[in-house]
Amino acid sequence: MVARCTQFLLAFCLLVSAAANARGFPELTDLIEQNSPAVVKINTMENARVTRNSVPPQYQQEIPDIFRHLLEPRERQQRPVASMGSGFIISSDGYVVTNNHVVDGADEVRVTLTDRREYDAKVIGTDPRSDLALIKVDANDLPTVRWGDSEKMKVGEWVVAIGSPFGLDYSASAGIVSAMGRSIPNESRENYVPFIQTDVAINPGNSGGPLFNLNGEVVGINSQIYTRSGGSIGLSFAIPSSLAQDVVAQLREKGRVDRGWLGVGIQDVDRKLAIAMGLNKPAGALVGQLEAGSPAAQAGIQVGDIIMHFDGQKILMPGDLPHVVGQTRPGAEVPVVLMREGKERRLKVRVGALPGDDDGQQQASNAPATTDIGGRLGLAVDEIPDGLKQRLGVETGVLVKQVVPGKAGANAGLRSGDIIAQLGFDQVESLSDYEKIVKKLPKGELLPIRFFRGGQPTFRTIQIDED
Repeated sequence: MVARCTQFLLAFCLLVSAAANARGFPELTDLIEQNSPAVVKINTMENARVTRNSVPPQYQQEIPDIFRHLLEPRERQQRPVASMGSGFIISSDGYVVTNNHVVDGADEVRVTLTDRREYDAKVIGTDPRSDLALIKVDANDLPTVRWGDSEKMKVGEWVVAIGSPFGLDYSASAGIVSAMGRSIPNESRENYVPFIQTDVAINPGNSGGPLFNLNGEVVGINSQIYTRSGGSIGLSFAIPSSLAQDVVAQLREKGRVDRGWLGVGIQDVDRKLAIAMGLNKPAGALVGQLEAGSPAAQAGIQVGDIIMHFDGQKILMPGDLPHVVGQTRPGAEVPVVLMREGKERRLKVRVGALPGDDDGQQQASNAPATTDIGGRLGLAVDEIPDGLKQRLGVETGVLVKQVVPGKAGANAGLRSGDIIAQLGFDQVESLSDYEKIVKKLPKGELLPIRFFRGGQPTFRTIQIDED
């Protein structure tokens, strides 16, 4: 009886296996074996920082004199911060793609290959808006991956991820594409990436690793997971290769990314709004706000218009518009189809440059790259144009036009396009204020610096090591 049951179970398992193969479950061993050598583990280190603790001025007068010496500013050493992620090699001479959040703020970046070779890496360029970074190691004849076309991906296709989740080197996981074009705002509430959603198991440490199709081509870069526990629950999001290739090419060429800007605030079109606006069904992006003097305003777009097509691409959901506009090069003139009061209108729009990408940075790219500029901080700065103040919602400060590598400003992580609002404990109101403050900054002392990037405030430390 036992022998018969065993035979029955064996036959049943063989039938299930045959049925699975008949349904087309993929064989992944060759794909993983061929591409793993080009996938790398990335370890980063943010060096220890020294901060100064002091009592805020508004409370100092309440402290008795006998205790004041105990509350004088004191230096406090912060511990080094280590983190890890993944990446993949795109050229045999050492260019590696990963996530911006993997290398952001890192003082040291180290790359490890599957054969245990290790290299120190240099950050070539980063793009927080797409969460992509390009780094480079000094090596040749390295294994590489091939880019694929994410535009051809369909829901239900099999995909494979390789990376180092939780530090478990070169782990592979597989699943299917769950959705395409997911709109997920970043920390700055910006939305320029139409993510690929998958059910592939992605965990901390997978960030920056490749997502392959069954042809062994990279169709995405794993970037985010949705989780309540800190681990995978079957919702992961990858940056599509169609966007990543353009970003990487710009980072490699000029160390920054230029994006298109329209200057509109948009909202969804629900069923009732569609009826009221003369549409057969909900579609498009409804213009709810229009910035004065913006490319959209100059082209004749009005509040209440519904943008249906932009540069030949259909806008089905509001989130589709920033994806398309962001990938349009500044200065390009593109056709726009919109609905106004139930009638179709066709316009031409000359796309502007997204604030924080072109403002200041474009000027910097035309400036001479020399260490003779920038003064003590190694920064070339200027007054903030009025238009940029309105767009970013800032009133005072100075605009960083150029950052000299190796100087104090570069070491603090400043970039072209940042707006400096505070140096040390002094507020920077204007260019003349900035110049006076810089002259009196002490040498060799860590000081706070506050700046805006993309409209979001950031505090870091800056130190002048030479006059």
